[in-house]
Amino acid sequence: MHIPEYYNPVARDIAQALVAGFNKHYRLFRACSKQAKSLFERADWQGVQQAIRDRIQFYDERVEETVGRLHHEFHADLLDDEIWQQAKLYFIGLLTQHKQPELAETFFNSVFTRMLHRDYFNNDFIFIRPVISTEYIESDPPCYRSYYPAASGLRQVMRQIVRDFAWALPFACLSRDLACVLGAIAQYFSGQWPSPEANLQIQVLSSAFYRNKAAYILGKVINGGVSYPFAVPVLRDENGKLYLDTVLLEPWRIGVLFSFSRAYFLVDMEVPSAYVQFLRSMLPSKTKAELYTMLGLQKQGKNTFYRDFVQHLQHSNDQFVIAPGIRGLVMLVFTLPSYPYVFKLIKDVFGGPKEMDRDTVKRKYRLVKRHDRVGRMADTLEFSNVAFPRSRFTAELLDELRSQAASMIEESGDSIVIRHLYIERRMKPLNIYLMQCDETEKERVIRDYGMAIRELASANIFPGDMLFKNFGVTRYGRVIFYDYDEIEYMTDCHFRRIPPAPNPEMELSGEVWYPVGRHDVFPEEFATFLLGDPQIRKTFLKYHRDLLDPRFWQQCQQRINDGVIEDFFPYPVEMRFRQP
Repeated sequence: MHIPEYYNPVARDIAQALVAGFNKHYRLFRACSKQAKSLFERADWQGVQQAIRDRIQFYDERVEETVGRLHHEFHADLLDDEIWQQAKLYFIGLLTQHKQPELAETFFNSVFTRMLHRDYFNNDFIFIRPVISTEYIESDPPCYRSYYPAASGLRQVMRQIVRDFAWALPFACLSRDLACVLGAIAQYFSGQWPSPEANLQIQVLSSAFYRNKAAYILGKVINGGVSYPFAVPVLRDENGKLYLDTVLLEPWRIGVLFSFSRAYFLVDMEVPSAYVQFLRSMLPSKTKAELYTMLGLQKQGKNTFYRDFVQHLQHSNDQFVIAPGIRGLVMLVFTLPSYPYVFKLIKDVFGGPKEMDRDTVKRKYRLVKRHDRVGRMADTLEFSNVAFPRSRFTAELLDELRSQAASMIEESGDSIVIRHLYIERRMKPLNIYLMQCDETEKERVIRDYGMAIRELASANIFPGDMLFKNFGVTRYGRVIFYDYDEIEYMTDCHFRRIPPAPNPEMELSGEVWYPVGRHDVFPEEFATFLLGDPQIRKTFLKYHRDLLDPRFWQQCQQRINDGVIEDFFPYPVEMRFRQP
């Protein structure tokens, strides 16, 4: 970057305004996250969900507010390039002692690109790479607490770990719970656990992680050069007392807590980079982008993801191709075989009987972003004006883009710019998975498919189109819903039984003999579209016959209307210390 010989006071004031805008954002973000503890103690589960929804909006609100201030006070659209370069230098100087510098840099980018044309995005005016190091930023109190079992014993240290979270509620029987934790540890490690005399250190993140109806204690046991991660869910019983529900010791099971198919956590963090660094030491398979996102810092996750993606493009040479599976009527989907994500953009013209427009589809995706995904809906990263190297697109994909989504692309020199797209984790479409798996796996996955529908219904989500092609199977074998253009709230649907035909001729004609409203759903019809395969039909009816009955759906609606928040466990029920 060119460093000017003098500083313009306007540049300094702009930098200060940008820092002030970000500081206001993070102050509100942290206050919202901090209230999770009291919401948990009061069992205000609706409040927890509302806090997560509200928090998602904070970032864009502060960006727009800051853009408005820069236009109003500094006539930002009239400033020359040199002032913006100086503003960035001033801004960097203001971050040297900042607790969230990487987030502030992303906020700077968001404000700047909201004001100016995208031609400026890849130049010296924004932060293409992080400038301020996030290593060794101190927080008060520190982001984690350390404990040493050698002095007082593991059981006593575990008791102290729990007490240090200072929940206002008593435990029903903490001694019993700790005995269960110790028993699970002994069983998992089968004699490989370090001896009591070992110089162990236990590090525990200072803030609990709140989501749904649970608080999670996250930490690791360090024995020399080896560490063992753990997570302990803390729940409330029907009497308002706390208990430890289980202990997660396998890294992949702990990683499931941070799955893209689940709601974001509420965590009180002064230095978020320290939390991400700690979590990565526990879960090395998780990227920074994934962890920032699951901590509720979606914009930072998105920014980090894009940097990683650009890096991957520079070190790979395969081409983007049309994603395998049945082509969608609304979304055009492509992928890069070497990268575990798919890229989705809305077509210009929807196929078949789709009665919606582009804005409706965007609204459905925003609904999922703000909703509790209960481990059954894929999260998405939403991008605008993304430039891809033209040479990396196959001819078939280019033809598809030009014919199906011409308004969404701009061909500029060696680049293909996509004006709006969604990026989500790649999964194997369920219809393809069912064709390739054996009979035992087919039964398991159909049972899980039905469970996915049940859990979505309990969370007030009706998928709309329940065809297998709209669901995917994750690397852990879990069935996830990912096609949102027909998604509806359960409470907006009218579940009906098909009335009897007035005469046999009418029934055999194939014509509908009854009025059908826009939100009417006839569960009996699901079997016609889903259960053509005899084995699939047998398995589905064995486990989920009631999904074909309107009464199941009506009962779900009633519980939702009564304000019931269901329990969703991101680990097997069999692992719970208290079996239902």
